[in-house]
Amino acid sequence: MTFAVPLILAIFFISFVLTMVGLGGGLIFSPLFVILGFAKSDAAAASLFLNLIAAASAAWTYSRKKMVDFSLSVPLIISSALAAPVGAYLNMHIDARPFLIIMAVVLALAGARMLVSPAVDAEARPMARSRKIAGGICIGALIGVMGGLLGIGGGVFIVPLLIYVLKTPTKIAAASSTFIVCFSSLTGFLGYASAGKIDWLFILPAAVASFAGGQAGSRLMSAKLKGKSIRVIFSLILFLLCAKLIHRAMGGL
Repeated sequence: MTFAVPLILAIFFISFVLTMVGLGGGLIFSPLFVILGFAKSDAAAASLFLNLIAAASAAWTYSRKKMVDFSLSVPLIISSALAAPVGAYLNMHIDARPFLIIMAVVLALAGARMLVSPAVDAEARPMARSRKIAGGICIGALIGVMGGLLGIGGGVFIVPLLIYVLKTPTKIAAASSTFIVCFSSLTGFLGYASAGKIDWLFILPAAVASFAGGQAGSRLMSAKLKGKSIRVIFSLILFLLCAKLIHRAMGGL
């Protein structure tokens, strides 16, 4: 393909930016691939795999620096996986348009709050293990339902909920999110792999770029970025997703 090299560079940059805020890149990969002419199934499969690689790359770096809160992440992973089918069921039985608009408004408000709110990091206090686990289960269930209903990864909901509900320091919330995102990406990708809809000739070189981007982004975040900078970047991503949801609610593809 004539756009192979620019696309590989774009994959690196997307992974680089999004792993700094606790995401793997799937929010951008999938629509980008569709715009470039990929079949929807190929775009989704490639997006999930690259999301997995970028998130796993970043999570490995964060875990080595002891930035991943596993006691919070594991209950969240389990409850979100169990709740996702509920979201899928609701998707088939309710009118999606009003919900998409409401969710877009919620994301816009969350993005605005992350821009104007004072840093939570300085206020964060050690939380009882039982409360942390209970909070992780509740947040995971909510994320699972939202992800299943909207058909998007739950990572975009994880970071703000951890920061503002469980008072998790921004860097810990973003680092833990990359670990959590790995599992939803893996299960989704395996569904496509079982159907044989994988373009390995594209995915494998792209995975190298995604891995490198995840490494660069995670190392920069852990060493240089402050919590406020992470919240600003994440808020901009929320605004972009908000616009995407409104476009979808208005009949866009």
